[in-house]
Amino acid sequence: MEGELWNELYPVICMMGKRFRSRCVQISNTMVILVYAWSVLHDRPVSWACRAENWPAHLRPPQLPSPATMSRRMRRVPVLQCLQAIEFALRDQRPRTMLKKVDAKPLPVGSYSKDHDARWGRAGAAQARGYKLFALCDGEGVIDNWRIGPMNQSESTTALRLVESLEGGGYLLGDALYDTNDLYGAVAQRGWQLLAPRKKPGTGLGHRLHHPARRRSIEMLETAFGRGLYGCRTSIERYFGNIGSFGGGLGPLPSWVRRPHRVATWVQVKIIINAVRTKIKCKCTA
Repeated sequence: MEGELWNELYPVICMMGKRFRSRCVQISNTMVILVYAWSVLHDRPVSWACRAENWPAHLRPPQLPSPATMSRRMRRVPVLQCLQAIEFALRDQRPRTMLKKVDAKPLPVGSYSKDHDARWGRAGAAQARGYKLFALCDGEGVIDNWRIGPMNQSESTTALRLVESLEGGGYLLGDALYDTNDLYGAVAQRGWQLLAPRKKPGTGLGHRLHHPARRRSIEMLETAFGRGLYGCRTSIERYFGNIGSFGGGLGPLPSWVRRPHRVATWVQVKIIINAVRTKIKCKCTA
């Protein structure tokens, strides 16, 4: 599977790298991204991918950058723009639906990590220290928009920024953490309807004003259509499971991935790798 992933990933990186070139550099942006993707695919530090002995002879680039060069270049705007273009190109190859889901995936680090940006927060039914991947996913298992934040960051507050990418119209499904009037209003403003169960079921709505979209969500979830529609929400949990269920997938952050900018880049390449894996699976089933 590793060879298949690389064979699909390599031409995409090379094609996009031609659009984001930097002048007066010995190592091209394409080569920088290839080396970084090689390290992420094998769950190894970047310094490991900078050594020639860790590449098969037929895949080894003629010139490998040093770890210091990689550390410097991976923060440059053209490289980050190229990574984003690769992610969008793979995302746009998949069909879109009028059903989207929003949720978060914990990315824990060690309890004694020196990363001052990692925070303690709820990870499922437990407490953990680290970061979270906040994602807005399409019904076909494609991430439309995502962000990285500390473990204690509010999911509903972060979702206000994620839903800015919504276009057209449809239904957005979330769990009870997203049952806030502000989020209902932001989603409705984009022409979508948020469906989320109430945080305190079985109680009244009190005397405060509620957004009409929240009242509609409560009414819909009392109907067979609404309950059936909301039952599709679990597909995002399966997506989070699938993205970490193969060699090179996204799991707990390794010890060399610390600080928000490194975590975001690591996660982004994992999302790209999973998009390539999904593309391969679709070819096999076609």
